[in-house]
Amino acid sequence: MDYIIQTHHLTKKYGHKLAADDVNISIRPGEIYGLIGRNGAGKTTIMRMLSGLSRPTSGSYTLFGKEGKELRAEMHQVGVLIEAPGLYPKMSAYDNLRVKAIALGRDDRKYLEGLLELVGLSDTGKKRAGSFSLGMRQRLGIALALIGDPQLIILDEPINGLDPQGIVDVRQMLSTLRDERHITIMISSHILDELGKFADAYGIINNGTLIDEFTTEELQQRSGSYTLINTDDNQKALAVIQKMGMTDIRLDKDGSLRMRDIPDRQHDVVKQLVAHDLFVKEVRLDSFSLEDYYLSVTKEGGESDGQSGEDGSVQTKKV
Repeated sequence: MDYIIQTHHLTKKYGHKLAADDVNISIRPGEIYGLIGRNGAGKTTIMRMLSGLSRPTSGSYTLFGKEGKELRAEMHQVGVLIEAPGLYPKMSAYDNLRVKAIALGRDDRKYLEGLLELVGLSDTGKKRAGSFSLGMRQRLGIALALIGDPQLIILDEPINGLDPQGIVDVRQMLSTLRDERHITIMISSHILDELGKFADAYGIINNGTLIDEFTTEELQQRSGSYTLINTDDNQKALAVIQKMGMTDIRLDKDGSLRMRDIPDRQHDVVKQLVAHDLFVKEVRLDSFSLEDYYLSVTKEGGESDGQSGEDGSVQTKKV
């Protein structure tokens, strides 16, 4: 099986609004696929359709190579956490799991305790789920999605709103599910720097349209590196560097200068800055992040076709 998920011109329309427009996504078995986009971009709509919670207006999709009526028999292999987990607030974590396990014919104490240990909730005892922190509720939601040993889990914003330790815990858990249980994971998140630490492939959704799809390796090849420069007057430094004919440079939000890396010209740049009575505080090489790339292919970054131009600028396309 080349792909565990493939969508074919998947479209969802609510009234006159296109929530998902002609989307073609491909996800390989055993990878973590990050779906990226603003609120309202269409991420949840796509995930709901793939989970069987919503029907497409047009188009189709395959899971495990099956579609249509054949797909219904495969849905037990899909675990889902869309939006907030549906918990019984007066029940313990174990009892919440047991309710679903009974429905799926997996009422086995050792099995359920193993799931609680996997998600870091083995010490919660009889504590009611209604008193859990947000991070604990999210971990319990993931445990619920894992009942039945699915090959694929679909998670909508599972790390948003968590504290730093909670984010790390969920990241490590998802990596373990991929690496040790070979579970394929589709996940959406607004925390792009965190998602970039463990995802294997990405799809960028903008206004319901998939505008780019790429692997971690392709991201590194497209984005490349840049030189970060700080002086005692970065506005003046920007003008000096631009006069040298180097136009692929900009001021970051924090006021730093970011220049597409040109190794053989770094010495010339520093020499010119000093010649113009500028004090050079910092010159260092860095790499573009997932967030940088996302901004470059959405409205803030202009248009592109998913390839790097000769000047190093990123270009994107509708997929």
